[in-house]
Amino acid sequence: MRLLAAALLACLPLPALAADTYGPQLEGFDYGYPVRIFTLESQRQPLQMAYLDIAPKRTPIGVVVLLHGKNFCAATWKETLTPLLAAGYRVIAPDQIGFCKSSKPERYQYSFGQLAANTHALLQHLQLGDTRVHLVGHSMGGMLAIRYALMYPQDLRSLSLVNPIGLEDWKALGVPWRSVDDWYAGELKTGYDSIRRYQMEVYYDGQWAPAYEHWARMQSGMYDGPGRQAVAWSQALTSDMVFNQPVVHELEHVKVPTTLFIGQKDRTAIGRDRATPELKATLGNYPVLGKAAAAAIPGATLVEFEGLGHSPQVQDPQQFNAALLKALKTR
Repeated sequence: MRLLAAALLACLPLPALAADTYGPQLEGFDYGYPVRIFTLESQRQPLQMAYLDIAPKRTPIGVVVLLHGKNFCAATWKETLTPLLAAGYRVIAPDQIGFCKSSKPERYQYSFGQLAANTHALLQHLQLGDTRVHLVGHSMGGMLAIRYALMYPQDLRSLSLVNPIGLEDWKALGVPWRSVDDWYAGELKTGYDSIRRYQMEVYYDGQWAPAYEHWARMQSGMYDGPGRQAVAWSQALTSDMVFNQPVVHELEHVKVPTTLFIGQKDRTAIGRDRATPELKATLGNYPVLGKAAAAAIPGATLVEFEGLGHSPQVQDPQQFNAALLKALKTR
């Protein structure tokens, strides 16, 4: 009976699903801009990579590419899109394979190199010519942006890292390894309450505001929808990627002009739930991690937001956008 009920639920049109419930590719969630699809062949299978590509009302002064974090989507850049467009930038914001409105293949060898190659293929598809882009990466997108900068420095005019994770090697520090099956079991327990609790504790220093609610509901809506297993499996595979592919040891090789934007209240650290109490207390110390990363990346600039956490572009868009636009103008 449970299988039959699940099958019937999967056949229902999206409006018939419960509120804040979305399809496996985030069907039913409005990004506010037209979502385009880039079809690519990767690892012997056709895949769909969703993306936003928005032009300003005048001739663009440059191109900004926005890379989302693991618990985020291209849509999460909503409050940053408007000022970038107003300033004259063309904005491209992809959903990576395995996330949000993009394909979630059951079998895929996730790596930051592969995601960087996918993003590179998208930019080639868009025929930017000799235009070098400003690459902005948040959270996991920061790890991806660093990998992209190492692989394709010729593509980039600047690199902006917004509270990137991966500024410490959790495994080397003693956080226990876990299997993909263990990651998956944990993901299947994910829902709105656990998402809100995690983000409030780790991202926002124990505080919660209405501005965070929309994005927490976006994330939980995929877990509560008919694609729950596909979403959980993709998240498990990408958690394994994040944990086992640190970029911190390669920061000295980044040659692109870089700015780090670090909310000082952030305490994000992958796998901290399995760390010993003593180790857990030391992880995700972004005031320290930001300074260390800025020192490691040649010529990097550090912008610190004293009262902000993991998502300064969501928490205080006005302050973040002003800092980002200032940095872009100097590059």
